[in-house]
Amino acid sequence: MQYDALMDQSTSALATAIGSRVRQERQTRGWTLDQLADAAGVSRRMVVNVEQGAANPSVGTLLRISDALGIGLPALVDAPRPRPVTVTRSGDGAALWSSPAGGRGVLVAGTGSPDVVELWDWTLESGDQHESEAHAPGTKELLQVRDGSVTVVVGHETFILEAGDAVSFPGDVEHSYTNPGSDPARFSLAVFEPGVGSGHSTEANSEARKDSKGN
Repeated sequence: MQYDALMDQSTSALATAIGSRVRQERQTRGWTLDQLADAAGVSRRMVVNVEQGAANPSVGTLLRISDALGIGLPALVDAPRPRPVTVTRSGDGAALWSSPAGGRGVLVAGTGSPDVVELWDWTLESGDQHESEAHAPGTKELLQVRDGSVTVVVGHETFILEAGDAVSFPGDVEHSYTNPGSDPARFSLAVFEPGVGSGHSTEANSEARKDSKGN
């Protein structure tokens, strides 16, 4: 079987698993589709598509939904486990972002709410760029380049990082990662999101919607 076919199967299986978890968490809370959509700041159609495993939602959309449910992104992509230690073998992480050139953003480990920590393994092919919307208030990110060169833009500031360089920055402003070089770039990314499930994410989304209506 070809690599692309294997990737399609893996992506489809992950989308189905995420959809089942979203539906389970929503129904456990007694929420309607409209209530989850409003809490997450996404459309009802998007929630339906995610639950049916028919969508390929962005990382930002998954963060909005997981925050609204109060469980955090790691719990959304991995079923609860009774043991306190979880091992993710090489190649078993959740690939939540991919590019036409073959770049990938893989969530390899994470903790539960309320203070969620995510550990990512990112590969950017030449010219790849991932743009991220502002996350929940108080979110922090730590990034270390392992191979190649990565340009990180945080708000209006730009930082060029080479292999071995690291940066820490607030994740609650718009930011992006770009590979400007001709060779693939790889970096590790840790994301800390405090207070998931405390209501701050829903409040922030509500304020954002009010601002958009006022502009």
